[in-house]
Amino acid sequence: MGRAGSGLHLPVLRRLRAAADSAHLFAPAPMLAVDPNRRPDAAADLRPTSLAEAARLSDPAETVVHLCTPPTERVAALDTLGRLGYRRILLEKPFAADATGLDELLDLRERHGLDLVVVAQWLGSRLTDRLRGALAGGVYGPLRTIHVVQRKPRFSRSLAGDGHPTAFDIELPHSLGLCLSLAGPGRVTAAGGTDMVIGGRVLPRLGTAWLNLQHDGGAWTRIRSDLTSPVRERRVTLELARGTLIGHFPGSEADDYARLTVIDHDGESTELLHDDSLSTFLHRVYAYFAAGGAVGGAHHPHPDLAVNSQVVRLLDQAKTIAAESRNAQARGPQTRDAHTRDAQTRDAQTQDAQLRDARRRAVIAR
Repeated sequence: MGRAGSGLHLPVLRRLRAAADSAHLFAPAPMLAVDPNRRPDAAADLRPTSLAEAARLSDPAETVVHLCTPPTERVAALDTLGRLGYRRILLEKPFAADATGLDELLDLRERHGLDLVVVAQWLGSRLTDRLRGALAGGVYGPLRTIHVVQRKPRFSRSLAGDGHPTAFDIELPHSLGLCLSLAGPGRVTAAGGTDMVIGGRVLPRLGTAWLNLQHDGGAWTRIRSDLTSPVRERRVTLELARGTLIGHFPGSEADDYARLTVIDHDGESTELLHDDSLSTFLHRVYAYFAAGGAVGGAHHPHPDLAVNSQVVRLLDQAKTIAAESRNAQARGPQTRDAHTRDAQTRDAQTQDAQLRDARRRAVIAR
């Protein structure tokens, strides 16, 4: 269960189970809570249990699992769930910690016939829907650049250690998935990051993270994340040929409103949007599962699985580039040529991985 399960998923599930337009998607029985680190508090609608007992209390074939383990601990948990007969599984972002972990999860998906959905609420956000609509309408011309800024203080959780190895694994899975869904696939051209320093203690690679992405369609993206900031901000700016769109996502679960500002030749306008994106996302996912999902004959993965797979591979590439850049700076200018050759090799490896993913999807479709 963990923090994401208790602090984010559980409150949303309680609202959805009580809402008139979504209550029919849920069984009336209590939700089952499994946490190997601490026993969750029991409630009228929540029953603490073990994974083995949960499979006896509720038919795995009719159950949705929210897997909220850190990405570094996910493979073993998913294999256990598959062996117990669970098929409909929501995974907290990021999908995996690196490309190797991603391949292991995709192999488990095929082996157990799993219907995997990654929790990526920005892809189901009302603000994202408005941005997609603006791009599709073509009123502002072709997309040129996307700039994303993600800032928040994250000192206590980083000190406690919660299974996220770098700053690339915390906020960037949301923003990178958003940019890929808006502008299409691409490749990382540059990346970097810094450590978090607290009272003389250094937490490697957990301070800031940034990357530049060249999209195949011509646009390019720049993402900046700062986990040492004293303020919260989740901002995306789309620069188009005839206008600029500036979106602010809700800063935390404490508020559900997003803001969209449009600047064009007519001037500037701002609109507030009620955007409880996690509720919207989970409602859509449960409706998807209730309709059959990818289990039992469709044999097609969830529509967002490909994007979330690309996110892991590109973040893995970005982390490698960032690490090599730091090492090169430490060693001096003589390593620049080798660094360039390594980047070219990574591009080829990324293309090979994308081809393997495409072949895997083709096999599943057949």
